[in-house]
Amino acid sequence: MYDGDTIKAITNGNEITIRLVGIDAPEISRKKHLPGQPFCLKSREYLSSLILNKVVRIRFYGKDASGKSLGEVFADEVNINIEMIKAGLAEVYRGTPAKDLGIFAYRDAENKAKADIQGIWELRDQYFSPSDWREMYDIQD
Repeated sequence: MYDGDTIKAITNGNEITIRLVGIDAPEISRKKHLPGQPFCLKSREYLSSLILNKVVRIRFYGKDASGKSLGEVFADEVNINIEMIKAGLAEVYRGTPAKDLGIFAYRDAENKAKADIQGIWELRDQYFSPSDWREMYDIQD
């Protein structure tokens, strides 16, 4: 597991990288001179607590620009992507949603997390979305 929106899974003996479709989690810096975003480690740890060493089901939505598979991850029939948003440890992905993704459930979860001031939303005016942070530091996703 790298961060709060990307996992590695084993299927049929092969390891694959999956980006959780519909969400964007705080960035963990890959550059030594840059700090990670607030809540980046908490986001990764929470995702890990939800799926590590569990059998999960993945609904695939194609690939992103970097070749990672896009997927909704389910553990015990719970949508992990939406759980990350509910916990305030990811936001709804700001780009074009994947075809056939039930994006309204994602937006509802984000609105509730904001209203409840969960996780990243505690930062209020100090919050930068992961996409803005990547742009600010010229980081390729």
